[in-house]
Formats: sequence, structure tokens, C-alpha cells
Amino acid sequence: MFEARLVQSAILKKVLDAIKDLLTEATFECSDSGIQVQAMDNAHVSLVSLNLRSDGFDKYRCDRNLSMGMTIACMSKILRCAGSEDTVTLRAVDNPENITFIFESPNKEKLAEYEMKLINMDQEHLGIPETSYSCVVKMPSQEFSRICRDLSQFGESITFSCSKEGIKFSASGDYGQATVKLAQTADADNEEEAVIVNMQEPVKLTFSCRYLNCFIKAGPLCAQVQLSMSNDVPLVCEYKIGDIGHIRYYLAPKIDDDEEN
Repeated sequence: MFEARLVQSAILKKVLDAIKDLLTEATFECSDSGIQVQAMDNAHVSLVSLNLRSDGFDKYRCDRNLSMGMTIACMSKILRCAGSEDTVTLRAVDNPENITFIFESPNKEKLAEYEMKLINMDQEHLGIPETSYSCVVKMPSQEFSRICRDLSQFGESITFSCSKEGIKFSASGDYGQATVKLAQTADADNEEEAVIVNMQEPVKLTFSCRYLNCFIKAGPLCAQVQLSMSNDVPLVCEYKIGDIGHIRYYLAPKIDDDEEN
């Protein structure tokens, strides 16, 4: 038996919004420690790693490890049926063919159940090596979202440059070029608005706007985003999911301008 209950269905809706542009289907690995998803996007350019810890749920039970293949669009449609204040429960039997979503209104007067067919997926678990990064930047997620959206109007990629002064984002294309510099802020009073740069050595990397603009869909999950970078290794873009877990996006840097998007 598997059962996971969240008082706020809104969290799950935001998680789905954060991955549905990259993944059409994914295997949800459920164990007694929580729920994990690791999947490449359809073009095999970026990797999504989602972790929801069992202790973050209001009720969690997983008698044996389950791998459940789910269609993300279908899951997203079902979650849209939940009211923003509804409690959501995911339930499945051992060796399931379906998963049931149960939505309950705060006053307990309305109970809705939706059953979704699971899909067979042959997906091997992707091992993500532990890496120490040359530069780790924490910044407001709204600010990062705005920069990615604004700069993607100027080019197909954005260059991230980290130095002692702070972090610089730049893009160039047929219309001209754009640069946004963020200095490290010493304003510790409001941690959510701070820009913190921990740098071992300077880093300069270029990434595809198309993928960055998918990653920023996770912005509503938390006030701060963490960007971890080293030369020649994928960027890690991490958003915390309340007290329950995190979502990480991995994206390899572009090698040169001639490379395909």
C-alpha cells in the first residue's frame, strides 16, 4: 500500500507546473524515504531531479518500493480539479495499474476521487555524481526569472559570468546586446532578497534560453534560487519546495555558438 497526503494541493500543482514543459512522462520512485523523480527532457539536453521527503507529507505510508510511470499532462489536468485549499492524497496498491488522487475540501463536505492509469516505462535510474562547484550563487528567484525572460529577447543563449564583484548575465543577437549585473548584497536582514556569491574561482558559461525559461517555472515554489556552476560541467539550478524537498535542473553549457540549440 502506498499513501501520501498533503494538506496543500497547491504545492503539488506548482511542482507539476515546474516540470510539465520539460517532461511528458516520468517514473515516480516511491520508497519509505519519499518520492523521487529523475528524468531527462525529451531532447536529452537537461535533467530534472525532484525529491519529496516522506517527513514533509502530513501522512505518508509506503510498504514496499514502487516505480510508477505517469503521464505528466494527465496528472496536471487532474490536479487542476483540486481547489487551492483542498487536501490531496495519492494512493496506490502494491503492483498498481492505477493511482488514485483524492481531493478533500477544508470543511470535509466535498470529496473527489480521480483514478489515473499508470504507464510502463523502461527508464534506468540516472546516477548524479556529487560535484563541488567553483561558484554557488543564491539570489531571489523572481529576479532570476525576470533576467532570463528579459535577456532571452536578445539572443538564444545567456552567458553567466561570476567574479568577486558578483554575477553578470549577458545575451547578444541581431537586435543588439543586453547585460544585467548583480552585486553581492551584504543585506542579511532580508535573506530572501539577498544576492550571495560563494566563489572559489571565476566562472563564465553560456546556456540555452529555451531551457532556462523552462527552469524558471519553478520560481513560485520558493523565494530564492541557487545556481551552482563550474567550468565544463552542467549548471545546477535548485529550488527548495517548502519544508518538503527540492527540485534541481541540470543543464550542460553550450560549447560554442555554432552548436545546435
